[in-house]
Amino acid sequence: MDRTDLERRTVTAAGRWPMTGWRRVPPGGRHSTPVVCVHGAGVSSRELRPLVAALGEHLPAWTVDLPGFGESAKPPHPLDLPGLADALVSWLEAEELPPACLVGCSFGCQLAVDAAVRHPERVRSLVLVGPTVDPRARSWPRMIGRWLRNSVRESPRMAPLNVADYRDAGLRRVVATFQEAMRDRPEDKMPRVAVPVLVVRGEYDRMVSQDWAEQVTRLIPRARLVVVPGMPHMIPFRGPQALVPVITDFA
Repeated sequence: MDRTDLERRTVTAAGRWPMTGWRRVPPGGRHSTPVVCVHGAGVSSRELRPLVAALGEHLPAWTVDLPGFGESAKPPHPLDLPGLADALVSWLEAEELPPACLVGCSFGCQLAVDAAVRHPERVRSLVLVGPTVDPRARSWPRMIGRWLRNSVRESPRMAPLNVADYRDAGLRRVVATFQEAMRDRPEDKMPRVAVPVLVVRGEYDRMVSQDWAEQVTRLIPRARLVVVPGMPHMIPFRGPQALVPVITDFA
């Protein structure tokens, strides 16, 4: 989804990869804590730009295509999870942003947690929207089953964006990133997250169970849980306005 109210920017991260991001900054808001939305596995920032547009009325809001996805550079080999998290941090530095509130969505939550643990100086707080991967879903059959059950409540307008994202990334990179999501054990890192965290789950999210969302909240020392009524997994696209007061009050 292209948004005319967002500014498109490309910077070189880690001295290697041009990374393209989008931002919206309200008048007088440039010195506030930036909110940076981090996309999920296999996709790009396309699904997060509606949330950035809505948040940007109140806070400086950003999203970025990680290397290999969307309009950012395509490394010859898919990056692993730490490599993607490091690229995110390098992009924050290239944009000269102060410590940010990272808003992860799905696999983006895993990247946000990894960045907060290994680069605490760059992260002020976390919002984990639909945090993956539930340990009980770490196999292709279970993940696909949950995706199918969840998809009936997602917006049909997201399907062509997913197709475009998978085309841009290529099948090899998409599969490799989902494999990274299943290999990662965020539950081992969560107790080491030192910043305040807001865990967000959609009431009808079939990718992330209520039990897992509650476990995530217990594992992180300074976390609380919010359940958004009537929403599936991809709240940032399905109902961005429902997230705006939740995130702005927290950030």
